[in-house]
This record gives sequence, structure tokens and C-alpha cells, in this order.
Amino acid sequence: MSLKLLITALLTILCSPLYASSSCALHIASFNIHYIVPSDSDETWDTRKHAVSRILNEMDADIVAFQEAETFDGGDYSPRNLQLDWIHASTTGYQNAAIGNPAAFPITQPIIYKANKFDLLDQGFFFFSDTPDRIYSSQWNGGYPYFASWARFRSHCSNHQFFLFNVHNDYKSRSNRLKSSTLIVERIKDLVREPIPVIVLGDFNVPSGFQEVRLFEEIGLKVIPPEGSTNRIFGLDLLPAIDHILISSAFRPMSEIKVWRNQYDGVYPSDHYPISIQLNLAPPS
Repeated sequence: MSLKLLITALLTILCSPLYASSSCALHIASFNIHYIVPSDSDETWDTRKHAVSRILNEMDADIVAFQEAETFDGGDYSPRNLQLDWIHASTTGYQNAAIGNPAAFPITQPIIYKANKFDLLDQGFFFFSDTPDRIYSSQWNGGYPYFASWARFRSHCSNHQFFLFNVHNDYKSRSNRLKSSTLIVERIKDLVREPIPVIVLGDFNVPSGFQEVRLFEEIGLKVIPPEGSTNRIFGLDLLPAIDHILISSAFRPMSEIKVWRNQYDGVYPSDHYPISIQLNLAPPS
């Protein structure tokens, strides 16, 4: 579907009486679940996986966007996704979005959603590179291929549609991060300005005051700041939040962002803490 046709269709929905209903809460979460690396000696997947399922069940979010849901086996990609397999084995009611055959669609930034609350209408991805639509393309400096996955949903409760973009940005190169944020903004700005409901969330690898995040504010997205650190370095909360949730003007926050710093039997689910928030769609102004 062309962008113009998509915008026309969604504007029709925005103007409908169903859209104006503000009674349908949406609980969304972002969770960098941490790669599975065979050489890891600490916090291995077998050690962490029970904590992962416990925190997901306790959080009970409607939609969860994951970063680093990857098992490193060598090569461009692995056909295995041990984290996602475990998540579905130890939770109920979720289906996958933003995932496909790994030869054609990356499987490492899945979005899970409650199938009794939403329909998945569309999905996609783009890599942070000069050739964003080429899968597994390296970044501008030849670095590791980071990317954004996305999904478009329809709520069963209100019938409204919205986009969710799941971001994982480079932790090493600020130049790459700035170019990545610029690319994402170029991809979503027409949706935001119409306005069509948009959520951007994930691991930005930078605090909210930096230009990499301010670029999103310049097109009208609002950053909902978490309180305190969202990841651990050397086992300590040393940095400001680097995982963020940004929303377009169509959304109204119904809560502060919750940072889930839980550990279970002394084990953290990941080196990042999941973050979540309750949202509602504001009536059109």
C-alpha cells in the first residue's frame, strides 16, 4: 500500500466516533532481553530465562517490543530464537509481530502482542545504513547491522489503528546513532504530522537529552522519561535511562514509566530493565 493511501485510510479512522473513545487503555513495554552468546560465562540464558518469564508474566503488558532477541551462531543470522521460543512456552496469549523467515525478515527484534486485544495489520523493518531496505546491511561505518522493526495494529476495543516502531541503536558510534535517528525520523515524520498514532520505543543507547533523541521531539513526538537507570554496567546503575518510550500527540499517558528492576532468586532477567507505560488515545482536537 502506498503511503498516501495508507494515510488516507487511517485519517478516516481518526475521524470516526470509535476513535474518539478514550476508555481503552494500552499497556506497552520495551525490553532489551540480552543476546545469547555461547562464550558467556555469567548470566547465561539458562540462568536468566526463568527470571525473564516471571517478569513478563508479572508485567502482563499488552504489547512488548524486544531488542537483542538473538542467539549468536555465526554468520549473518541464526534460524534459532531461543528467547522467543521460551517466551511463548512460558507465557500465554501472545502472538508475534515484526518477524518472519530470517533469510528475508530479521527475527531479533520481535514484538509480541495479546491476540485477544489487537489485530496485526502490517509489519516491516529497515536497517540503519545507506541501503535501509537491504536486510542485514551494515551501518555507515561498516559496523554491526542495527535496525528498527515495526508493526501496525488495530485495537479490538476502540477500533483505532496505530504504529509501533521498535528501535535498537548503536552503543559505540555517536555518528551512527545520529544518522540512525535521522533515518527513523525521515521514515515516520509524515505519519506523525498527519497525525497518525505512533509509538517509538526501544534501546536508544543514549540519554533523552541528547540530539539522537531530540530529533524525534522536533517532529512532535513526546519523550516520557523513565526515572533512574534502565541498564546495569558492572552490575551497577551508573547511567541515566537509555531505554525510552516516545509517543505522538494522539496518545495520553495514564501513568509514569515503570522501570522493572526486579530480580528473582538473585537473578536479573537481563542487563537492561524492562520499561512499560499505560497509554490511552486522546480524542482528536
